[in-house]
Formats: sequence, structure tokens, C-alpha cells
Amino acid sequence: MMLPVKKIENDLKERANKNEAILMEKYMKNNFKFFGLRAPLVKEVFKNFISYYSIQQNELKDLITYLWVKEEREYQMIAILFLNHYKKWLREEDLTLIQYCITHKSWWDSVDSIATNVLGHYMKTYPHHIHPTTEKWLESNNIWLQRSILLFQLKYKTNTNLSILFNSILFLKDSKEFFIQKAIGWALREYSKVDSEKVIQFVESTDLAPLSKRESLKWIKSKNNLK
Repeated sequence: MMLPVKKIENDLKERANKNEAILMEKYMKNNFKFFGLRAPLVKEVFKNFISYYSIQQNELKDLITYLWVKEEREYQMIAILFLNHYKKWLREEDLTLIQYCITHKSWWDSVDSIATNVLGHYMKTYPHHIHPTTEKWLESNNIWLQRSILLFQLKYKTNTNLSILFNSILFLKDSKEFFIQKAIGWALREYSKVDSEKVIQFVESTDLAPLSKRESLKWIKSKNNLK
């Protein structure tokens, strides 16, 4: 790796906090090791690096991949900051990079950020990939790819493709996975802010898991002071 990534590594190690690391590892079900840096400090390390070194477009993929394989979770957090910051640099072939990050060291914190920001942007930029990717990822049996399909339109608002959203939910509605049921509810709840009636009609006509249904209607009930 030719980039001066030692600066990132040194900054993280200098700011390490063992007590915070223990708490963060526990919160993340001990799936990852941590240096113990909360999000604001991780962002400081990221900002320090990009003010020190201007990366080039052709360096982005190697940088992300390098950070992703490292052990402490803060490295993936910084990789996601790079992906978000430079998402306009993503080329058509970089869908493989996005998929790699979703399917490696997978957990809700990384997957949700990538799905709603990076994948969401990519699909707007290369819309001809939406249908084949949706079909492939839904049938993959990988819950993180499936969750990403449910969430990539989360910020689309009135530009949401309802056919893709509803059909994806119908495909996954019988899943017993918590992260799928929760994502179904989250996606519907977010769209209910655009068109409450369509969401109500869909929920009433679809046999959703109780968690999905509850999450779907949460905003509508709160808005209308309903229990």
C-alpha cells in the first residue's frame, strides 16, 4: 500500500481508550475489536488524513480494501467515511467493491451506512443495475445483501420505486431474521412519511411479521397520536 496510511494507524493508536473499547465491543456483541474511539474521534482521524493527503480516484478501491481487512472496527468506520466522501468517484465496476464491504465483516453499523448512502448513490448513478442487482441479492440468501436491497432507497423519498420496494418486501416477508424484519419495517416507515395511505394499504393487505408491521406503522401512529 503506497498511500501514507500509517498516519491513520498512528492516529488511531494514539487516541486508543481501553475502557471505551471494552464498552464498544460489548455493544457490538463482541463481533469486533475496537481501539475505543467514538464516531466524532474517528471523523477527526479521517479529516486529519484528507487534509494531509489528497487521494486520487484510482487509489480509492485499494485504500478501502486495505482498511477493510484490518482488525479493529475503527478501520472499517474510516473506510466508510472514505466511501461516503468520495462516492461520486465510484465507477460502474465498483459495485463489486460495495458488495465486498457489505458481505465482509458484516454488521448493521457498516451495512446500513453503505446501503443508504453509498449503494443508494450508486443506484441513482447507474440505474440499469437496479433490477439485476435486486434480483441477484434477494436470491443470494445473504441477509446483509437482502437488507441492503430493502434500505438502498431509504433516502429517495418521492423518487422511491415502489414496485421494487414492495416486491422486495414480499420476497422477504417470511424471513425469521431479525435484521430483515426490522429493515422491512424501517423501509416502510420511511416511505410512510411520503405516502401514508399506500403504506397502510400495503401493510393491511400483506402478512408481515409482527415486528415489521409494528415498525412500519410507528411514524403514522405517532403523527396521529394513536396507540
